[in-house]
Amino acid sequence: MSTIAPPAPPQKINLRRPDIMSAVQAQVESHYRSTLVERIRAHGNQLAAPGLTIKLAKEFGFCYGVERAIDLAYAARRSFPPEKPIYLLGEIIHNPEVNDQIRNLGIRMLANKPTDVELAVLQREDVVIIPAFGTEVATRRKLEEKGCLLVDTTCGDVMSVWKRVRQYSKESVTSIIHGKAKHEETKATTSQATAYGAGHYLVVFNLAETDYVCDYILRGGDKAEFLEKFKGAHSPGFDPDEHLLAVGVANQTTMLRGETEEVQRRFKAAMEKKYGPEQLETHFRFFDTICGATQDRQDALEKLLQTKLDLLLVVGGYNSSNTSHLAEMGEKVLPTYFIKNAAKMESAALIRHWNQHKHVEESTPNWLPAGSITVGITAGASCPNNLIEDAIRRLFELRGIAVQELLAN
Repeated sequence: MSTIAPPAPPQKINLRRPDIMSAVQAQVESHYRSTLVERIRAHGNQLAAPGLTIKLAKEFGFCYGVERAIDLAYAARRSFPPEKPIYLLGEIIHNPEVNDQIRNLGIRMLANKPTDVELAVLQREDVVIIPAFGTEVATRRKLEEKGCLLVDTTCGDVMSVWKRVRQYSKESVTSIIHGKAKHEETKATTSQATAYGAGHYLVVFNLAETDYVCDYILRGGDKAEFLEKFKGAHSPGFDPDEHLLAVGVANQTTMLRGETEEVQRRFKAAMEKKYGPEQLETHFRFFDTICGATQDRQDALEKLLQTKLDLLLVVGGYNSSNTSHLAEMGEKVLPTYFIKNAAKMESAALIRHWNQHKHVEESTPNWLPAGSITVGITAGASCPNNLIEDAIRRLFELRGIAVQELLAN
C-alpha cells in the first residue's frame, strides 16, 4: 500500500551572500545615513552658532539589533525575484519612516498576529519576515505548517528573555514580566511561557502594579478583583492563590533598567518576608534581561541631562517603547518634546509632540525660547540618523541659520 510522503521542508536561503549584502549596505546607507550626524559626533557631539547650541547624547539611534533586522529585510527583497511576494508580520521596528521604506521595497505588511483570513493568503514557500521584537509561538507554528520561508530578524536580546522564561516554565515558576502587555515583544515573550507545558505568566507595567501583586502575595485578597485588574495581562487559567507561590522576574527588554531592578527588589523582598531567607531560592528567581543598547542610550541621556540644557528633543516613533522611556527621563528634568520627525517643529511658536501619558499628539506654543539657548537631542534605538539630521537642520533653520554655513567654517 503506497503512502503519500509529507511535503519536503522549505529550502533555507542564505541572505548574507557577499554580493547581496554589499548591495544592501549601499541601499541602507542611502536611506538612513547622515554625514552631518557623523561629523557632529566626531567633534564632541556638539554644534554651535551664535544663539543656538545643540548637544547630542553620546549614544542614540539605531542599535545592532535594529540594523540587523533592516539589513535582513532589504536582503530578502534582493534575494528573490520582484514578482515573488514577501510579507512582514507587523512593523519591522517601531519607526514610521523606516516602515514606509520597507513598504516601498514592495514588502507587504500583515498583522504581527495574522488573522485566519491573512494566513489563508499565504502559500507554501512564500517569504515571511519576523520583525525584531519576534512573534508569538502559535503564529510561528502556523507559518511553519504552511511551509513558508521564514526570515527571522528577532533580536538576540529578546531571545535571551525567551530562554529564561521557558526555563521558568519548566521549573513551574510563574514568569513576572515587567513590560507593556499589549506590546508585540511582550506578547511574544508571554507566548513562550505557555507554549511548552503548563507555564504561567503575569505582566506588571509599573511599580504600583508591582506593589499590588506583592501585597497579594503577603496578605491575599480578592481573587476576582485581582484577575479583573490584570485582565489581558496574565496566562489562561491564572490563579493568584496558586501561581504566585514561586515567581521569576523577566522584562520587556526596552524598559527602564532602574524600574525593572526595583520590580525585582520588591518581589524578592515580598518572598523573603513570606517564606524566610532560607526558602527564597525556592520561591524567587530573577535574571538581568535589559537590552544593552537600551541601557547605553539611557545612560548617555542621563549624562547629557547633567549638562546645561534649556530643552530636550527626543526623536523616534510614538509607539517605540525605548524611545518613550527616554522622553520619560527628560520630562523629569526639563522641558522635553517627543517628536517623530522634524516636520513637527512647525515654527518657533508651535511644536506638535507626543504626550505618552494621554496617548495623544498635542501642541505647545512658544516652545523655542528667545535668546541664547542649548538644546539636547537624543533618539530611540529604532530612529535612523537621517531623521536626527533633519531635526538638527530644522532647529538651526528656525533660528535663521543654515547648517551648511556652519560646516564650511
